[in-house]
Amino acid sequence: MLPSLADLLTLPAFAGAEVCSGQDRLTQPVTWVHVSEIADAARFLSGGELLLSTGVPLMAAGEAEAAAYIRSLAVGGAQGLALELVREVRAVPPAALSAAHHCNFPLIVFRQEVSFAELTRAAHARILRPPVHAAASSLAPLLEALYETGRSGDFLTAQLGTLLALPARPRLTLLGTLGALLECNFNVAGAARRLGVRRQTVYYRLEQLRAMLGDLSDPRRQLGLLLALDMVGTGTP
Repeated sequence: MLPSLADLLTLPAFAGAEVCSGQDRLTQPVTWVHVSEIADAARFLSGGELLLSTGVPLMAAGEAEAAAYIRSLAVGGAQGLALELVREVRAVPPAALSAAHHCNFPLIVFRQEVSFAELTRAAHARILRPPVHAAASSLAPLLEALYETGRSGDFLTAQLGTLLALPARPRLTLLGTLGALLECNFNVAGAARRLGVRRQTVYYRLEQLRAMLGDLSDPRRQLGLLLALDMVGTGTP
């Protein structure tokens, strides 16, 4: 599910953002985030974008041009414009702000220096993040923290790296067995029933898992494995 502009504004990277207009449209979904410093950015939009700018298109614009720029973004389907008011432009031109209010277009400002690279990275991590399984709702905050801080890949490799390097068939078999064991609190008979295999088969696979992943009895390790399995289940690389 795509995040709304309001969702993106809650990310740590967006701390300090001020919404100057279009508050009623903050619930609209954002499809992508672009850095744009050209006046005719609207012709490149596909709809749903949040644009980031230092205000270059407004630098030499008169009142009519500034208003037209904002209107073109709104008509082009942008979900908002975020301005860093530090370098080229130190304040939103009144005509641009008036046009944004008139179009109910979200105009967001940063009054301190921000990293556009960090903003786009954080936003895209949220936009591209697979939905968290409802069955793992208690783990959702931990998963969200890993995705939003960009540490999901490293975490996944640290927890399951050896397994993930296996060919597809043994990888899927052992990941499924590990999941069943965790769900059954490592009750081999319960895991065997869940998987539809003999207990001896589960014992054999458990030895393989221990050889590749080490001690599996530590509750903290088990929590890490549960998180990692949920990430694999959502298709995270």
